[in-house]
Amino acid sequence: MNPFEQLGVSPKIVKAIVEIGFVSPTPIQEQSIPVLLKGDRDFVGLAQTGTGKTAAFGLPLLEQIDLRSKHPQALILCPTRELCLQITNDLKNYGKYLDDLNVVAVYGGASIVTQLKDIKRGAHIVVATPGRMLDVLNRKAVNFSEVKSVVLDEADEMLNMGFQEDINSILSNTPDDKFTWLFSATMPAEVRRIAKNYMENPFELTVGTKNAGNVNINHEYYVVRPRDKYAALKRLVDYNPDIFAIVFSRTKIETQEIAEMLMKDGYNADSLHGDLSQQQRDRVMKRFRDRSLQILVATDVAARGIDVDNVTHVVHFSLPDEIENYTHRSGRTARAGKTGTSLAIITSRDIGKIRQIERQLGSKFTLAEVPTSFDVCEKQLFSLVHRVHNVQVNDEQIDQYMQRIYDELGDLSKEDVIKRFASLEFNRFLDYYRNAPDLNAKADDRSSDRNSMGSAKSGTHTRLFINLGSVDEFNRGELLGFVCNTSGIKGDLVGKIDIKGVYSFFEVENEVLEQVQAAFKSVDFKGRNVRIEVSQDSGGGDRGRSRSRGSYGGGGERKSYGSGGGERKSYGGGERKSYGGGGGGGERRSYGGGESRSSDSRGGESRGYSSERRSSSAGSTGGSNSSSGAPRRERKDKDSRGGKW
Repeated sequence: MNPFEQLGVSPKIVKAIVEIGFVSPTPIQEQSIPVLLKGDRDFVGLAQTGTGKTAAFGLPLLEQIDLRSKHPQALILCPTRELCLQITNDLKNYGKYLDDLNVVAVYGGASIVTQLKDIKRGAHIVVATPGRMLDVLNRKAVNFSEVKSVVLDEADEMLNMGFQEDINSILSNTPDDKFTWLFSATMPAEVRRIAKNYMENPFELTVGTKNAGNVNINHEYYVVRPRDKYAALKRLVDYNPDIFAIVFSRTKIETQEIAEMLMKDGYNADSLHGDLSQQQRDRVMKRFRDRSLQILVATDVAARGIDVDNVTHVVHFSLPDEIENYTHRSGRTARAGKTGTSLAIITSRDIGKIRQIERQLGSKFTLAEVPTSFDVCEKQLFSLVHRVHNVQVNDEQIDQYMQRIYDELGDLSKEDVIKRFASLEFNRFLDYYRNAPDLNAKADDRSSDRNSMGSAKSGTHTRLFINLGSVDEFNRGELLGFVCNTSGIKGDLVGKIDIKGVYSFFEVENEVLEQVQAAFKSVDFKGRNVRIEVSQDSGGGDRGRSRSRGSYGGGGERKSYGSGGGERKSYGGGERKSYGGGGGGGERRSYGGGESRSSDSRGGESRGYSSERRSSSAGSTGGSNSSSGAPRRERKDKDSRGGKW
């Protein structure tokens, strides 16, 4: 008997999943499916990404559906449109042999009219993102009175994205006697509160250790100077010729800029972030899934729900603000029992955060050195030799040219032919990396980052005062985005950020100081002038500054909510905040970082579009020519990785 049948899964569903390639259940599936098939209690499942959570709740859901009923019987909420589409497609594949099964995806960025028609045709299961689902409910276009089960997938990320109020509103439209199944990769306090508020005596299942990382992931970090981070990224990519990677950055601006630089330098790269249209996102993801795209540069939010097989590396160009996000990022590799590598490119000031992540994951990180130019050239040379040795020869097609090839190379010995052929690839890297500097910085040497003890302007950074703080609903990620979007500088040019009550401090590299000062000469926030000044505080906290800046704050919150259409502002950086709901909308502020979704009476998921500079290459399928940068890869037929060079 098939192992899934032994768990209680019906033959029709087993037939479908066997065709997909399911052989035996993963630990989360093996332990959760028998419990959920009973359908008699709430459930909390904690397991890492890539462990098969979709099948863990999807197979029991399908078993409980009454196909004769034309009303929704199950609702699945998830944080992003990519994950929404992935879950929908998976459920359709699992239920391939269930007659007339209708699973409908409801998400922003697509026609709501089409989605409403799909629901009215008789949806058995609705898979939705919170913002668009709330919009549909506000239109009274769906009846959830017969919903028996609600699944909250990636619950921790939905809370990180600010969907708490949306989830409350949605669940208030479902029956009180429903069962709630919550699945999450991590269990922060906010997720624990969801379980307490929405569930009654839930069955709790933890596969592995809470908040622990995937044991199949090798964690490495590289310490470099801030100005060398991009050069280190390129060198690590060159050192891993077979890399198929996702590079994570904190802001949309930085994500776009990294991708553009990689494309300009000849790498097969593109970006994925919240400012792309649905058509652009679909095109980028199709190329990545087809492996015709080798490096995907993404924000945390945009990359959620990416389930692509055989991602070899996850690269953290910037460490996330929240430690839990490191777990989610790293989970994009080593999926379904495979192995993978997580690389963090950091400066010496990030060592403390690495230690925090180590403690939370229970995994030891390896301090590695950025490869030398000799290491890269050697690796590329033998990668070429390996490909030549294993290339599949089409004798029928190549035979007609062999005599001309022999004639052309007839005056060369076998050794000469081999040497010249290998040099075709080797010379490009040898020329590029000739006299290349050592990019490694000492882990305990902070002088290369900045001198935070002393005058405001020292080392490579200048410390600035700004009259915005936590009372204005700013955290570090949001202020980073606000500064970057206002001044047009990259995120890696901003140093340490200290958020206070009615003011904050942030550091910028000296080379962009004048640009930042000029950009803030006429900026306002909620009708109040924003001022920045070079700080005389050496970085020791509040000393003197809080007492001399009483005129900037008054300590109270500054919020203005119009009764008409809600005001939208986008400042380019971290997470999304949503204030207000009924009537005409309320204010929505998006600080970049990824998709921003908020709900109002008009509904839908609204994305915060920052006023960042956009290149025509966004969402494109290639880069521009460049005479400098990394050695150009010739565009050839797909190699063994499927990528184009």
